[in-house]
Amino acid sequence: MIAALLIGRKGSTGFPGKNTFPILGRSMCLYPMLAALNSKYIDRVYVSTDDEKIIDIANQKGVGVIHRPPELCTKDALGEDAFVHGYRVIREIWLEEQIASGIWRTENIEMVVLLMANAVTILAKTIDIGISVLDKYPGLDSAVTVSRYNMWSPLRARKIEPIGLSDIDGLKPFIPFEAFGDPAILNCDRDSQGDVWFADMGVSIVRPHCLENMENGLLPQKWMGRNIYPLKQEGGCDIDYEWQAPGVEHWLLKRGFGFIKTPYDEE
Repeated sequence: MIAALLIGRKGSTGFPGKNTFPILGRSMCLYPMLAALNSKYIDRVYVSTDDEKIIDIANQKGVGVIHRPPELCTKDALGEDAFVHGYRVIREIWLEEQIASGIWRTENIEMVVLLMANAVTILAKTIDIGISVLDKYPGLDSAVTVSRYNMWSPLRARKIEPIGLSDIDGLKPFIPFEAFGDPAILNCDRDSQGDVWFADMGVSIVRPHCLENMENGLLPQKWMGRNIYPLKQEGGCDIDYEWQAPGVEHWLLKRGFGFIKTPYDEE
């Protein structure tokens, strides 16, 4: 059994109401939900939330609702903890169904497709590619969407702190230049350090052991495990600020979404 788990809480402080903010006339959370519902391989779709609007959308689409505990709905709560909680609930539901039916199924939960309500740059076909890759290569822990952002190379990162001039602050390297090699040959060209790939939060398709043994995973997204397959896409991101919305709408328009139709309407 392959389950999808979408998470999204109500109380965003940086962008209030972001998970139901309209993108091409639809609530933001609907896009990852539609991707999961239109996957060829996903058997169950769940959403973990405390947001009544998201619950209403889930009920309209036949998506199972997991009520996210209050302690996992604060601004300090970690998404990884919400994923673990949601997975445990799904696992309990799966077990209870088998007990109630009196038929013990031999199949376990094979994979969990992790989605975020504010990450709309994901398509069903991308999810299906990731599931197929994990099915073919059992040594992989996960398959994760990534986008190339060379302009955001760690070499260019700066932090603001005192620089020894009176009471003003200035810019200093966030990471010591020596971490990138010989500082004498570094330059400001955005491609000079090679391609820089960021996990864009579109989807993380993981094996259950990644959620059962979270501490074994790589920082900062420990739910991805250690052997991570990159599902390359262009311009993916999770939305944390309103100014990102037009860029995401551009992404969707290029892939056949509009105010009335979606690519899934034709499949």
